[in-house]
Order: sequence, then C-alpha cells, then structure tokens
Amino acid sequence: MSRIGKKPITIPAGVEVKINGSEVAVKGPKGELKNTFNPDINIAVEGNEIIVTRPSDVKEHRALHGLTRTLVANMVEGVSNGFKKELEVNGVGYRVQKQGKNLVMNLGFSHQVIMEEPDGITIEVPSANSIVISGPDKQQVGQFAAEVREKRPPEPYKGKGIKYVGEYIRRKEGKAAKGAKK
Repeated sequence: MSRIGKKPITIPAGVEVKINGSEVAVKGPKGELKNTFNPDINIAVEGNEIIVTRPSDVKEHRALHGLTRTLVANMVEGVSNGFKKELEVNGVGYRVQKQGKNLVMNLGFSHQVIMEEPDGITIEVPSANSIVISGPDKQQVGQFAAEVREKRPPEPYKGKGIKYVGEYIRRKEGKAAKGAKK
C-alpha cells in the first residue's frame, strides 16, 4: 500500500471541494482550481477529509495512487495558502522591475527582457534584485519561475545570473595564470 496515497487530506476551513466523477474542483480564499484525474482512482470526501483509494494492486494503479493524492493535496494547499518561489538576481547592472503586468529585466543583454504576468500568477519585485512569484497552482508557479530563471541562469565562474533563493551555485576557479619563469 502506498504510504503517501493512504494518508487522508484534511480540508481546511474556507475551502470547498466538489468531486464530479474523476474531476475535482477546489475553491478557497486564494482562488479556484480544477483538475481531471484517472477515472480508475477513487476520490471521495468524508467529513472534512479527502480519501484517495485504488481499486487493485496493479502496477499502474499503485503509481497513480500516490500521485493523485499528492496532486489533490497540492490543490487544497494552493487555494488555502498558495505557493511562492523567490528568485535572486546577481550581477553588476542586473536588475528587475515591474511595469504594469510586465516583468522587465536588465540582464546584461543589449535589450531588456520583458515577460508578461500569466493569468493566476502574481509577480512582486520587493527590490531591484529579487523577484517573488506566487499563485495557487504549484505547477504553474514552478514553471513560470523556471522560465524566468532560464533567461539568464547562474554561471559558475562569477555567480552572475538568476537563481532561486537558497540555491547553491557550485563555483569554478578561473583560468590559471601561466607558470612563473625560473
């Protein structure tokens, strides 16, 4: 039995869960999420808990059991608390700012890199070298953060670029000077 799959998901106060066959809709203070899951996996609301069960021990059902439970738990967590990713911009002259719904980044290119804020995601720029991406959908927040980081990933020699807060950049030593003549 899946250890993750058999854990019940507690529904916090202020969150509504509607299950229609294999479609789950979760509504809360941070937004609304809908997702369709494999019809073989059973999802049921019992009191203030969501129970995910599988019909058999077939390999496919075992794999889907824990996955489905985690995805439903992330939906409940997202609409109640939300998810956020924090990015840090390092480099001389590298800076970010928010103009309307656009994220404008100066990353050492001859032009500015402009990214539009997708629906369901909020971008905050607390300082010129930090970005906070937040929203109820964990996958969407992580994907957008990865796309922003991709514009200038951190390089190992000087550590310049966009990195996640807390991410360790493995540094390399630069080119060694030629040996001294004797």
